[in-house]
Amino acid sequence: MWRPPQKIKWKPAPGEWPSREQALASRLFSPLRAGPFELATRTWVPAMVPWRGTDDGFVTQDNVDWYARFAAGRPGAIVVEATGIRDVPSGRLLRIGHDRFVPGLRRIADAVRQASGGETKLFIQLIDFLSIRRRTEPEKFLGRHLAITDRHRRALGLADAPDAEVRRALLALPEERLAEVLDARELEALRMGARERVTDLDLPHVRALPEVLPDLFAGAARRAREAGFDGVELHYAHAYTMASFLSALNTRTDGYGGSRENRLRLPLEVFERVRAEVGGDYAVGCRFLSEDCIDGGSTLDDSTVFGVAFARAGMDFLSLSRGGKFEDAKQPAIGAAAYPYTGPSGYECMPAHVSDERGPFGRNVEPSARIRAAIREAGMATPIVVTGGVHGFAQAEELLASDRADVVGFARASLADPDWFVKVRSGHGNQVATCIYANYCEALDERHEEVTCQLWDRVDLDEPGIRKSKDGKRRLTPAAWTGPK
Repeated sequence: MWRPPQKIKWKPAPGEWPSREQALASRLFSPLRAGPFELATRTWVPAMVPWRGTDDGFVTQDNVDWYARFAAGRPGAIVVEATGIRDVPSGRLLRIGHDRFVPGLRRIADAVRQASGGETKLFIQLIDFLSIRRRTEPEKFLGRHLAITDRHRRALGLADAPDAEVRRALLALPEERLAEVLDARELEALRMGARERVTDLDLPHVRALPEVLPDLFAGAARRAREAGFDGVELHYAHAYTMASFLSALNTRTDGYGGSRENRLRLPLEVFERVRAEVGGDYAVGCRFLSEDCIDGGSTLDDSTVFGVAFARAGMDFLSLSRGGKFEDAKQPAIGAAAYPYTGPSGYECMPAHVSDERGPFGRNVEPSARIRAAIREAGMATPIVVTGGVHGFAQAEELLASDRADVVGFARASLADPDWFVKVRSGHGNQVATCIYANYCEALDERHEEVTCQLWDRVDLDEPGIRKSKDGKRRLTPAAWTGPK
């Protein structure tokens, strides 16, 4: 993962922990009521992909245990990991693109309710993504995958040569000459692996996205309701399809790209179709970016317009993230695919303890606050979930007290200690295992291995009945908190 050149090392600074009385009187542990969006507390576990599903997208017992373990800490809400809306192979990512996935997802919903005593609301994040291929050896790419055209022949002075001869000539070129012969997309496919974009209007299935995605999202939302989820979070963030429609890099010429109005068109059409499918009494929100954090991408000014438009359309909540794009990702190893959290924009999404002068804590707070303020100025009270490097009670409480957030998300903080919420609320915050932002979890995610935390995955490995990673070296959930020590 990319690191800022300053390489300043930071340590967690959660601040003072409240007494039980202070916690119970706090904004953080107060309820929120906004139409169908209701929380017992303003605490939120954002979507994190733990890579525990089957290869064909079904829920496993490890998925159930994972979410039940978070629910035992009784946060206000948990968002189940990004779940694919298409009925297509997508590795060990969970899927919701067919009715056959509903029973497994219902197991997660039932487990969360039981583990939290019905206190924790459960949402599921619905995602669509385009094709991305692994980076192959140059010999394989140039010798087999590259589509040979007359442009290549002209560049090589081989006007009438068969494909095989052109391929041999390409393989013999030095890298700097090869960069002159291949176009930008071909060169990227060679160096990074081929990746589809929403602007590839020459591809029929990409051109048809505005026609097919509203129904796909709506069908997924219907299944989420049938499975017992309290609402859905439409994934409009990071490197994936809907975020790419919102991005300033979207130059589609069919009315779904270019201007802000056009880039908003499909995200709003998807929401309208989902709302029509599940009704007004079911919570529907989205997660989107405060900033793309890449050259030419959407800025905070764009995202402020988007936030106001989403609120005006009637979304029940808005959750803010930032960065995490393919455009500046690190070159993957041969045989691996590009990972959108390895470049500078990825760092903005998941900053580590080695940082710049701003540090890894709260980098998304001020951009999110500006979006919230614009929504309030427009006369709407849509709840805003702010995430990113919040790990202490005082930090979270100040965000709420200063009207910069309505709900506070704790991703890596809750991964480090799923009991963060019950410990702090009961006056035992000094027993919280505080995230050190080493991004051990992020490295596992990049390799699509079961995500765990280094603070607990080697603790009490001989505990009877625990489930372990495939190599048997890590426990898959932390030990249960047994109360004050």
